[in-house]
Amino acid sequence: MFKKIRLRLTLLSGGITTIILVIMTLGYLFISEKNLMQTRILSAHNDVYTIAYNLEQNDMLSYTWLSQLESGGGYYISVLDNGHPFLYNNKNNAISKYDTLVIKIWKYYHKNSGTIGKSTLSYLSSYKSFQYNKNYCFVITYEKEKSVLEILIVMPVSNIRGQILRQRFLFLSIISAALAAIWIFSYFFTGRLLRPIEENRIKQNEFVAAASHELRTPLAVILSYAEQSDENSHSMGIIKNEALRMSALVEDMLMLCQSDANQFDIEKSPAELDTLVLNAGEAFEAMANAKKIRLTVSLPDNALPKCECDKKRIGQVIAILLHNAISYTPENGSITLSLSMRAQDFAITVSDTGVGISDDEKKRIFERFYRCEKSRSVKGHFGLGLSIAYEIVRAHQGRIEVSDTVDGGAAFTVYLPL
Repeated sequence: MFKKIRLRLTLLSGGITTIILVIMTLGYLFISEKNLMQTRILSAHNDVYTIAYNLEQNDMLSYTWLSQLESGGGYYISVLDNGHPFLYNNKNNAISKYDTLVIKIWKYYHKNSGTIGKSTLSYLSSYKSFQYNKNYCFVITYEKEKSVLEILIVMPVSNIRGQILRQRFLFLSIISAALAAIWIFSYFFTGRLLRPIEENRIKQNEFVAAASHELRTPLAVILSYAEQSDENSHSMGIIKNEALRMSALVEDMLMLCQSDANQFDIEKSPAELDTLVLNAGEAFEAMANAKKIRLTVSLPDNALPKCECDKKRIGQVIAILLHNAISYTPENGSITLSLSMRAQDFAITVSDTGVGISDDEKKRIFERFYRCEKSRSVKGHFGLGLSIAYEIVRAHQGRIEVSDTVDGGAAFTVYLPL
C-alpha cells in the first residue's frame, strides 16, 4: 500500500511538473525559433543593402568580397550581366553544386517578376524578395546606361533549419536532464513525506497484531469453559457462538497484518486444481443443502496441468467465495463452482443467483471491513473475507474480478498464472 501511494504521488508531482516544464519549453522554442527566423531575414535584408551600396560606390563587384559574403552569410549568390551568367557563377564551386536550384529560381523570377513587389534602393538599383520552395530569395537589379546587372541572393531554408535543429537538440538534452532530476527528487521527496505515515501504519499494525495475539488466550479459555458447561444452556450457546466469531475475526486480522508486513506465508507446490475445486464443493454441499441451494461443480473434460500454488491458501480463497455465495443466495437458488484453463492462466469461478452487487459497490468490494448494504444484516461477516482472498491471490501474482450473472447474481473469478 505504501509503495502504491508513493508511486502515485511521484507520478502526480512529477507528471504535473513535466507538463508545465514541457509547455514552457515548447513556448520558448516557438518564440525563439520565430525570432531566429526574423533575425536571419533581417540580416539578409541588411546584406542586400550592403551589396547595393558597395556596387554603387565602387561601380564593380569583387569576386573575393562576394565569396566572403556568401560563406559568411550562408548564401548562394548568382550574378547575371545583361541576362548572361557573370564570371562569378562559373568559378565558385559552391554555386556549381547548387546550379540546378539557382537555374530554377532564375526561371521562376523572370517568369513571375511582374507580380513580385519591388523595393527601391536608389535611382540606380532596386530589389525584389520572394520565396521559392521555402528558400528566401532576393534579386538586386542595378541599371547603369545600357547595362543591367542582376544579383540573386538565396538564403537556403536548410541553414535555418540546421540552427533550429541544433537549438532543439540542446534544449532536449537540457530538458531531459532536468526531468530526470525532477523525477528522482519527486520519488525521494514523496518517500520522506510519507515516512511518518508509514511509521504510524507500522505501529498500528504492530498494535493490532499484538492485541490479536493477546486476545487469543482469553478466547481459548472462554471457548474451553463454554464447551465444558451445559450445552443445553441457551446462554452458554450464545457465549460459545460469539467467542467463535471473535476468534475468526482475530485470525482474519492477524492474516491481514501479516500481508501488510510482507510476511504472508505462501508455500507453493504443484497442485491439481480440479481436485482442490472438487473437495471445496463437497465441503460446502451440506451448508448449501441446509438452505435448499443447488451447488454445482463444473470441471473440464480433459486433465489440466498442475498449478504452482499454495493449496491451503487457494482452498481458503474458494471457501471464502463459496461461503459468501451461500450466505447471500436465497433459498431455492443455485451456485456454480467451475474451473477452466485459458492461454495464460487458470480461472476458478463462483457464480450465484443471489442478491447481486451494484456497480458502485464493485469498486469497493475488496476493501477491508466493507460490506454491501444488502449484506449488513448477515451475521458472521465482518467484511474481511474478500480482502483476505484478494491478498492471497495477489501473493500468487494472480487477480480476482467480480461481475454480474445473467440471473442477477454475482460471479467472482480467480485467475492464477500457469
